[in-house]
Parts: sequence; C-alpha cells; structure tokens
Amino acid sequence: MSASLQVTQKLQHQHQHQEKQQHHYESSYFLSSKSSVSKHKKTFVKTKKGQEVVKLSPLPKRAKRTYLAMDTDKEVIGYVIPVFRANHDVVRSLMEAREEEVTEEGINYVAMRNLFVREAREAVEVKVEKKTRSKHVRESAERLKVNRTMEEWSEFRKKMNPDSLTHHPEFIVKPRGQTVWEGKDVKLHCTVAGWPKPRIAWYKNNVLIDAKAHPEKYTAESNYNMHSLEIKNCDFFDTAKYHISALNVKGEASAVASVVVKRLKVQSRDGFSPEHGVTFETTIIDKFEVAFGREGETLSLGCTVIIYPTVKKYQPEVLWYRNSVPLKPSKWVHAHWTGERAVLTLVHLNKEDEGMYTLRVNTKSGFDTYSAYVFVRDANVEVEGVPVAPLDVRCHDANKDYVVVTWKQPAVEGSSSILGYYIDRCEVGTHHWAQCNDVPVKYARFPVTALVEGRSYVFRVRAVNKAGVSRPSRVSEAVVAMDPSDRAPGPSAPWTGMIKFTEEDPTVGVVPGEPTDVVVTEATKSYVVLAWKPPDQRGHEGVMYYIEKRISGTDIWQRVNTGMPVKSPRFALFDLAEGKSYSFRVRCCNSAGVGEPSESTGETTVGDKLDLPSAPGNPVATRNTDTSVVVFWGASKDVKHLVGYYIECSVVGTDVWMPCNNKPVKQTRFVCHGLTTGANYVFRVKAVNAAGYSQSSPNSDAVVVQAAISIPGKPTGVTLLEAFKDYMVLGWTAPANNGGADIRGYFVDYRTVKGGVVGKWHEMNHKALTTTSYKVKNLKESVFYQFQIRAMNMAGVSKPSLPCAPLECKEWTITVPGAPVGLHVLEVRDTSLVVLWEPPLFDGRFPVNGYYLDVKEASAGEEGWKGVHEKVNKMKYMKVTGLKGGASYVFRVRAQNIAGVGKPSAVLGPILAQTRPGTKEIFVDVDDDGVISMVFECSEMKEGSEFVWSKNYKEITDTSRLTIVSESRAIFNSPSLEDLGTFSCMVTNTDGISSSYTLTEEGLKRLLDISHDHKFPVIPFKNEMAMELLEKGRVRFWTQVEKCTSDCQVDYVFNDVIIAQGKKYTMNFDKSTGIIEMFMDSLEVTDEGTFTFNLVDGKAKGTTSLVLIGDEFRELQKKSEFARAEWVRKQGPHFVEYLDFAVTPECDVLLKCKVIETNVNSNNYSSDEEAKKIEKKDGKLTFNIGKISKQDAGVYEVFLRDERGKDKSTFNLTDAGYQAVMNELFRVIANSSSEIKVLSTEHGIVLYSMVTYYHEDLRVGWLHKDGKIAASERVKSGVTGDQLWLKINEPTEKDKGKYSMDIFDGKDSVKRVFELSGQDRARVVGGLPDVVAIQEGKSLNLTGNVWGEPVPEVSWTKNEKVLVSDDHYKLKFEQNKFASITIAAVTTADSGKYALVVKNKYGTEAGEFTVSVNRATSYTKDKPKVSHQLCERVAAVRLSVPSTSALCCQPPVGHGGPDTDTSEGFRGVSRVKIWALTEGTVTSFIGSIPLKYPEGKCLVIE
Repeated sequence: MSASLQVTQKLQHQHQHQEKQQHHYESSYFLSSKSSVSKHKKTFVKTKKGQEVVKLSPLPKRAKRTYLAMDTDKEVIGYVIPVFRANHDVVRSLMEAREEEVTEEGINYVAMRNLFVREAREAVEVKVEKKTRSKHVRESAERLKVNRTMEEWSEFRKKMNPDSLTHHPEFIVKPRGQTVWEGKDVKLHCTVAGWPKPRIAWYKNNVLIDAKAHPEKYTAESNYNMHSLEIKNCDFFDTAKYHISALNVKGEASAVASVVVKRLKVQSRDGFSPEHGVTFETTIIDKFEVAFGREGETLSLGCTVIIYPTVKKYQPEVLWYRNSVPLKPSKWVHAHWTGERAVLTLVHLNKEDEGMYTLRVNTKSGFDTYSAYVFVRDANVEVEGVPVAPLDVRCHDANKDYVVVTWKQPAVEGSSSILGYYIDRCEVGTHHWAQCNDVPVKYARFPVTALVEGRSYVFRVRAVNKAGVSRPSRVSEAVVAMDPSDRAPGPSAPWTGMIKFTEEDPTVGVVPGEPTDVVVTEATKSYVVLAWKPPDQRGHEGVMYYIEKRISGTDIWQRVNTGMPVKSPRFALFDLAEGKSYSFRVRCCNSAGVGEPSESTGETTVGDKLDLPSAPGNPVATRNTDTSVVVFWGASKDVKHLVGYYIECSVVGTDVWMPCNNKPVKQTRFVCHGLTTGANYVFRVKAVNAAGYSQSSPNSDAVVVQAAISIPGKPTGVTLLEAFKDYMVLGWTAPANNGGADIRGYFVDYRTVKGGVVGKWHEMNHKALTTTSYKVKNLKESVFYQFQIRAMNMAGVSKPSLPCAPLECKEWTITVPGAPVGLHVLEVRDTSLVVLWEPPLFDGRFPVNGYYLDVKEASAGEEGWKGVHEKVNKMKYMKVTGLKGGASYVFRVRAQNIAGVGKPSAVLGPILAQTRPGTKEIFVDVDDDGVISMVFECSEMKEGSEFVWSKNYKEITDTSRLTIVSESRAIFNSPSLEDLGTFSCMVTNTDGISSSYTLTEEGLKRLLDISHDHKFPVIPFKNEMAMELLEKGRVRFWTQVEKCTSDCQVDYVFNDVIIAQGKKYTMNFDKSTGIIEMFMDSLEVTDEGTFTFNLVDGKAKGTTSLVLIGDEFRELQKKSEFARAEWVRKQGPHFVEYLDFAVTPECDVLLKCKVIETNVNSNNYSSDEEAKKIEKKDGKLTFNIGKISKQDAGVYEVFLRDERGKDKSTFNLTDAGYQAVMNELFRVIANSSSEIKVLSTEHGIVLYSMVTYYHEDLRVGWLHKDGKIAASERVKSGVTGDQLWLKINEPTEKDKGKYSMDIFDGKDSVKRVFELSGQDRARVVGGLPDVVAIQEGKSLNLTGNVWGEPVPEVSWTKNEKVLVSDDHYKLKFEQNKFASITIAAVTTADSGKYALVVKNKYGTEAGEFTVSVNRATSYTKDKPKVSHQLCERVAAVRLSVPSTSALCCQPPVGHGGPDTDTSEGFRGVSRVKIWALTEGTVTSFIGSIPLKYPEGKCLVIE
C-alpha cells in the first residue's frame, strides 16, 4: 500500500513538471500526458496463463499501420479504433518520464499502446503548404471529427487504462426486470465500467446471494466487464427484487431488476408435496362480500381457510393484495392469521384504501385466491356544498430544497366546480401545518420550494370551490429534503478486507463550470419548472445555482433568485406572465465565485401544456347481480397522463348523481355495487388527469338492477345408485348456482375405460332429463364406464361435471339399500336448517324403512361425523337445530332396511349457518271475514321466481284443503284436524329463500277462536255496566266501550222493554269517549229488575246488563232516599262533619265537629268553666275534656238552627264510645313511650321508660326473654309519675338477656325492647355530680360508674383535652366498673369542665361535670374552720352516723363558712345542709364510696 502511494506521488510530480515545460502541448495532448508509457525499453507483460514473458522493443520509424490487436503469437485478439495522431518526440518524452516499472499490463492495453506509438511516429514531420478553400473546409471537417474521436478516446481511456485516474463504477447496461413461468430459467445481464475493476455482488431482497453455496440454484459469471446471474428452475418464491452492487475504491453503484415468477393454479392431484407426503386442498369459506366503508371508520375483511389434510406445525402462506399490489403491515393496515381465519383490518379508512382486495393462500400443492371490492365513501362534509377531500398525495423528485407534490382529484366537486387546491406541509415531529401556496392551483401537480435541507416533511392537499374548502387529504409519506446522491445507497457489496488510499488534485478555489442540459420539465400557466445537470468541474465543496430569465425579443437577462442561490438542480419559477415566451439559463457558484452561464433553453410560452381529457365514449350498462351493474365505456381519445375515470349513477326520474367509485379506475369496465334492487338507473363517466376533469359522457340507457341470467354451475356428486347386467342407475346433485334461472334439465355423457385407457365422450340422452337420476341402458356387462353430467337453463348448457370414477357394469348382490339422492337444504338460519332428500333408487332386498342424518363441521376430519338423531327417521326431511351461527356444516344421509344400513349419500355442503339479511318467516293472518291464511313475503323476487307451497315438504297439488290465491298467500278452505302439519313455502330462482310454519292442534284451536270472533264480532267493553249514586239521590247507570264508529247505536232496555228518554229517564252516548249513560231521579218499587244496553255497530254487536233485585235493590233504594234526605238537610244549617273525638299528643281528649256558620247550642254544660272549654274557629267546634276519667262519661249533643232550619249531632261517651276514647288514649300513651334505659342504683339496676301521661287503666307488662316477669322482692315493676320502671336488685348473670315492655293501646300492644347483655355500648351510669365547688388547696376525689360490654376504654378530659395520670392527676379504673380521678391540692387553675369518656365498639359516652375552685377565706379564732366542702347531686342518700358522731342541720355556733355557694345549678331540687359537729363518716350508696368528713364539714344533699 505504501508503494502504491509513492508511485502516485511521483507520477503527480512528474506530471506537474511536464506541464511547465510543455505548456504549448497542453490543449492537444492533455490526455497523452497522463498515459502510462514506460521509459524502459524492456517491459514484461504477463498473459492470462501467467507463463510466458514477452520482451517488447521500440517499433521502427516506418512501421506499417495496423488496427489489429495481437498477442505474442501474432494472433489477432481484437480490433482497435485509431484515436488520434501525435508528435513522436512528445510521446517519447512522455514515455521516458516513467521511473517505476509497471508489473501488470493487459494485452488489450499493449496493443493499444503500440498503435498509439505508430501513429505518433508518423506525425513527426510538419509540412507547410498552400491549401484551397474546399480543401481547407474538408480538413476542418476532418479535424472536427478527429477532435470528437479524441474526446471519445479520452473517456474510454479514463475507464479502461490502468495508468489513468481511477473512477467509480458505472453501469453501462443495467439489468432488466423479467417475468417468467414457474419451472423456467431466467438470466439477468449487465455491463459495469470502472477502475480498479469493481467487485460484483448479487442480492435477493437485500440478502446476499452465495452462488457457490447453491450451485444448483444460481450461476454467477463475469467476463470482460459483463456480468450475469442465472436463476435455475424458478418457482413462485423466486419472485423478488434482485440488486447488483459494484464496489471499488472510488465508490459504489447499484442497479435493481424485478423478477416475477408466474404459475398456473395447480390441481390437487398434481400438487403432491413430497416434503409432507400429502396433497393439500385449500377451501376458502365464510368469504367477505363487497364491503362499503366511510372515511374515518375501521373495516375488517375476513375469510375462513380450510387446509386439508391437517399437518402438524404446517401453516400456509397468507397474503393480501389491493389491486394486485401486495399489502405491507402499517399503521393503516393490520393483517392477522389465527391458523383458521385470515383477517385484514383497515384502520381509519381513506379513499386510497378503495379497490379490489384479494386473499391468496399459498400451500406446497398450489394456491387459492378470493377477491372482492371495497368501496370507501366520503365522510360527511361539515359545510354543505364544499368538495370532498383529494386523495393519493405523493412526493416526487425530492432534492435539497425542492419536491414535487402530486395528487388525484376527488370524485365529488360539491355544489360548484373546484377552483383549485391548497397544498400544506408539516415538518415531521411537529404538528404545525403551513400553507405552501397563497393562490389555489388548478393543476394537480405542484413544486414546493424553500425546504430546509436534511429535514423530513409530509404534505396534504385541500380542494376549494365557491362554497368553501374541503377536509384535508390523507398525509403523504415522509420525504427528506436531500440531494439524491446523498441518500442512503442500495445494498452494499461484501467487505473485501482491503483499504486503498488515493490522492486527487486539489480543487479548492476553483470556480465551477457551467451546468448542462438545462431543460423545461413542466410548464403551466401557474409555474415553470427547470432542471439541469451539475457541472463536471465543481470541486469538493459543492455548488449552488442562480437562475436567469429573458423575455423573448429582448437581450436583458434577469436573475430570478437574487436573494439566495438554490442547492437543487431543480427550480420552479412563479409569477410569470401567461402567454409570454421566456428563455432560461443557469449559473453555478461557490466560494470561489460565479461561473459562466449555461446554454439557454429554447423559448417557452407560459401556459398549460397538458390539455383536459376528452369525454369518454357512450357507457353501456348491463345487469350483473341484485345490487350491482356492469358499466362499459369507450376510452377518452388523445388523452395524456390519464389518471382514471369516475363513474356516476342516477335513479331515473331524479337529477341526483351519486359517485359509484371514489378512487379513479383506469380500465374501461367497472362493476357498480350498492344499488337498490329493482330500481332504474342511468350512468355516465368522466375522465380525469392532472389538468382536471373531462366533460361527462352521454347518459347510458336505463337499466333495472336485477341479477343477470347466466349458464348454471356444474353438477356434482355423480354416484352409482344401482347396477345390473346391462344398465346402471346414476344419481347426482344439482348445481349450487342455477345461473339465475330454473334448471330445465340435464344431459349425461359417457365413455369406456379399458386398461386405464379412456375413450371418447358420447352423449347418452338427446332430450333433457328433468330429474337428478337416470337409468343408463344398453351397456355391456363387466365393462367399465365413466359418466359426466351437464345442467341446462334458459341461458344455455353448463360445463360438464367432474367425471366419476370408473364404474363396472355388473349386477349388485348387496342386501342393504343404496345411497339416498337429491340432498338439499331449505330454511337456513343461524342455528337451524332443514335437510331434504329422495329415497335411494336401489332398495336392496327389502324396502327402505327409515333414514339416518349425519352432520359435521366442514373443517373437521372424517372422525367429526356424528348422528343428528338416535331413532330412525321415517320422513324424507329433518330439521337440524343447535347449530353455531357463522359455522359451516356438511351433511350426509344413510338409508336403512331390515338387512341393515346402506352407504352414505354424497356429501352436501358446506352450508353456512347464517340467516340471510331481510329473511322473513311465514305468518298466519285472519281477516275481517274470519278467513285464515298463511302469508310469506319475499323482497328478493326475480324474473321468473315463483312461490311453491308444500305440506310436510311435499308440494301441494290438491286444492281442496288449501287454496293459493296470490302465490304469497295460501288460504285454508275449511280448517280442521286434517290440516295439522308443517307448511313450507320456497321461492324459486332466489338461492333457496324459504320458510315454514307448523300448525298444531292448540294453534288450530286458537286460530278458529280468532276466526269466530272476526266472523261474529263483538263490541268490546272497557267496563261492564255499573251503577253509582249521585247528589239528590239520583242514580246513574253507565258503561264504556273500547272503540266504536259514528254509526254505533244503543237501545236502553228495562225488563226486556225498550225505554225512551223522558221525565223519568235521561240518556247520553258520547261516541268520542265511548261512555254510555242513563240517569234516574229516584228509585221506586216498580224499578226493581234488569237494566240492559244493547249496542249495534255495523255487524258488530255488544250487550251489557245490570240486575237490581231483592235485598240489593232495597239497599240501593234506601241509599238513594238517604242521599236525597241529606241533600234536603244540607239546604239549611247542617254539620259538615259530625261530632267525633280526638286525643292530642298531650293526652287531652277533644270532641270536635265542623258546621256551617250559625248559632250553636250544646247540652250537658254544668258550669261556665265547661262552656269556656268550647273553641270555635273556621266553622270547627272543639270541646276540650282534658285528662279523661270515668266522671267524663255521658252523652254530648250539638244543635244547629237558624231561619232556614236546624240540625243536631250526638256523641255517646259511654260504654262503647268511652272504650273507644280510652283505646285511642292508650294508643297515644303507648306511642309516646321512650326507649328503655338503664340506671344503676346502690341495690342494683333500674330499667325505665318515660311516657307523656300515665292513666291508671293503662295495662303495662314486663317480659324477660319473652317470658312474663313474676313480681318478687328482688324484681319489681311500677310507675312513678310518668316513668314506667322495672327494678332488679342485686342483678346476676341470669338477669342478662332481652327485656320487653308491652303497653296495651286498645287493640294491640306497643313493645319496647332492651338487650341487657355483655354486648352493651359504653355508658357512664352514675356517681358523678353536675357541679363540684371546692376550696383552693384541698384535694378532690370523684368516682364514676362505668357500664359496657366489652369493657370500655376510659379516659378523663379537662376542657376537651385528655388528662394524663401524674402526681397532680391520679386516674384509676378498678374492677372494670369504677373510674376515679383525684386532684391533689387544687388551685384555681383546676377549675373547668371535666368529663369521664368511656368508649367501646358499640358506642361512646361522656359524663360531664364542672369543678369550681374558690380562694381560701380568713375566719375569727372563735369560729371553727371549714376544712372541706363537698356538693353532690344524688337521687337518694342513706346516712350512717356512728354513735360518736353528731350531725345537725344548722351550722355550729360561731361558724361563718359559706352556706350559699352551691345554690346555683340546682333548680327545682330541695337541699339539705348537714353539719358535722364531731368527726364521723357519711356513706353514699349511689357510688358506694365512703366519705370521711372532719369536724366542721358541710355535706349538701339534694
């Protein structure tokens, strides 16, 4: 490597020296100065064989001219074109400049060098002579030719001469893509130039091809710069992109060629896979139909793929295509394969997603495909009339600061024509969209400039018309603003492990040359686009460009981009005057300066060069399916850059045109889907290119959307049903597709098979067969035959079925029946279907007595067959239930006789368990005349379709029981038990649309009842006749009917005699509400009997009656008379509410009534005090008895009278009346009782409840554990004031439990319950005072009783702050019952609000008290000093005074202590002050705490 570097440096040095000495030869012999001619006379040349070394010597001066290249053996090895002549001395001096010996020289180079030297020697002499003008012209032409030859030679030398400057690889001939059939060989060729000789590598889909490792598949050759790759025995998986990469020290170049391998669909019998030992059969079911989506939605396409047989761990290759282009996973496309189902999900649909979608399943035995079209409709526009979004936005010709954006026009322009388009750009990684053009562009192609080099952009387009701007299109793929040469190269050649260094001439400070090939690539009235090639002389720093323009007819050049030169060899010029002609040229610039301008372009006139397409030819619409039409049209003539065609449709009679496709199609045939069945449509077509839309084509002829009639499909399942010596009986299955018309017959073909050699096909019958079985006669015994069947309808004869297996004509001797035939299905639903069949033609030795139906899922193997039923089925049909919706099933039937079960029939299916959209069921209708009929509606009727009615799946031909009136309606003539069964209806020529209705005995009875009601209609009544009393004793008879007409009439009948309106009777019939009324002023004895309303409304009748006789009539008569008397009474002063009683919550008894304002008199007032108890307010009189007793018993009366009359009200407060008042009083008392509470005493506990008032007659009972408590010394119950109590002295564990208090309220009892158990909430039950007054410096000790289970937590607080036990506060909790607090040496700071807080999980309670500390007071000597004062609030105190103690109720003589300081806070409580004259003890049993008192102590007991 170092030697190579030295040689290069020396050559450069010598080259510079030669340039100084021979400057005058520079222009003529520049190339020769760089030629590598050795100065040595001896040069060794190694041949290819590497054995012989040839010694070369200088040629003689007059050597013979030759153009043949020869080797050392003087054999011609090539022909060399003479390049130029030169001075021999100059050449020799150049030859002597080489100091290093060249060790490798090719034979071609040696021959060329010899030729060059000979030509140079012949040009040594220089002659001067006079020339004529013609000779001078001729020589000038020859000189130009020589110069051209020199240039060609210079380029050739640069590439082929090893002693010239090296240069990067270049493809002279690039490989071309090829398409071949599977199994053929393909060879890719190319020619590559470059020095040093490039290394070549081939890649398949960017994976290196190792031809030596796979010689059976690939052969790679390289000869004389020609390279080839041969791919042998191509298969489908050789379809790929093949790259060739050429690499040397100067750089790398690559080229690509696509190879497509096509193959025919391989038949299953020829597709044997030796790798797995099976032949795979592919079946695609549950196929996706033609789909319609809307922009922004998500759409999924799916098919179920069945591969048979199933091979473990083998999965087919599943591919998806859109318009024959493979789909790759992206954020818009998700493909999923579960092993059974292939699903393609299109996320956020756009119009770019519209097209023909194909699912291809590749297996080792071949492939299978399925295709359907997907239509994407435009999203709803936000503003009415605006165009829809453009589509298919793409970026082209991206450079450093320039890119061309193209798009396709939308199908719908809106309410007005599109005025133009706005182009938006967004830098990748941001969300800011910037508009690229201020003025809408009409042309669907726009150059975007002012990009930032190295950044990535995405683009979108919006259309605009007079109504507004459309939604933006889907964004384009991201594009990088970068020079194409700087982009990532193609596949790299393998690493050779060698690094070479070269040096080049410095080019810093060199002004770039002029650009070349400046051309106008695009010219519209909005802009002009220029393109050019960079100059050869540009240095390493790169160049930029200035663009200049000149108006035609002037010599002034104006620079266009004065502010900033452009980096890309592309430039778009805007703001040019439309119609004017311009010329353009380009200058290069770099840091050294601005170069010379390029040659100018020709004159270019500003204007659209691309014309609008011409209108397409007349469209022709033909029927296709129930919802689609095929449209053909003539292509637009002389159209350039056609984008495609848009098809529009309109219902005849309207002027509303709707797009059939939202993505332009290039073919002149299109299937328009999504049309309304039976509607009449016309179609038109318009073409579109980048310039815009063409005029619409003429309208097509109107076509009705109906399914087209075609030839039927192939019959299937050709089987042998019976065989004898000279004939055989064949059976087959009708084709699944009848071509839109009924099958009219079948034709049978046969051929003989002898020794595996088949004969020619012959027709068996010349007249079409009408059944799916045929008796083939005149056959030869023991000869094998093959048969095929063809079906026929009105459109023609189908293709023949697959030939059956060779069948031998010989008599059967089997005893079991043959296979049933004619299997087909009806009434296919999500979970059920009906299978029907015909009996076998061969019964065996005994008649067929039943059938068995088998079923399995289509994807299951042979082991998946299972019987539908266990018992033999004697019918020739069966309804299969319990299917899985969306699953596919196959069926077969076996016949049985007494000899056994025969072989199964041909398999029927697969059948998809799915209810067809729009499927309706048979329903039963009963008309107004009582006629019962069955109706079946079908919305998919076609031309020639008929309704076929059957009973028990046999076509009805006898019309005595059922009459078909309008095909879709069947009427029962005389419904009876003979009509029980299953009725079905099938519509022909509709792909099996059918339904059934089973008439049972119960259903028949119900229908007959409805029929009778319709024949003899009855007017329905909302209410039967009723009676009510009105004011003044009037009687109203009324009823209401549910509905009636204005013609409805009513007869009013009494005891079968029609009565009319008069003085006694008043009638009314409101037909709007259906209310019928009859009024009578009074009831007399003669009115006893039956009242009837008879209604007649057309042929409908209705009757309703009311019987008033006996006691019921007399009771009603009394009520009527009373009501009349009451009305008369109320004409004067009267009671609105009679005298009655009430008990207040305070247990006072009130007598009250409500009267009309008048004078009131009352009796039994013994005094004025009782008169004062009467209160009158708002017509209400109230007499307050108060707390009632037996003395209040008696009769109370109230009288009313004025000039109009009088009235009286009485209340008997004796016996029953008194008891009723007491019961109400007891109820109020019982309800006022509080919940039971517990109180602890020195003897035990007290359970008590408070009532508002207690009456001596009130019955109160106490129960313990639901048992009555017996009174004893230990347990007592009683009443104190308003307190009901139960005392339990010295309670024990047995006293725990539920206690109940029952208070009798006159009718029932009110119960109060208390649970006295271990689970009681925490309570403070006693022992603490409300207020404690103590003198400063004394000690205070208080104890509170605590109750609760579980044992409560105890704490003490002062002013709501928790106290902690210390030397000052001593807190104790003893025996889980007694909580005590001791305050040593109290001070005034100890005053405050204290509380004993107890808490367990059932509750919390606080016993609060107040401590007041008084300052100490000085007393005289003769007065005893009070050492302690204690105030305690108690309910009862028992004092135990020892004999040595003395107590008195007066203070001792001379005692001056305070005696009134505890009076506050004890309202309504008597107080006793006891002064201790001698030292003693006072014991309080409330807290069970002994209180020692010193002499002079004062105990205040309340």
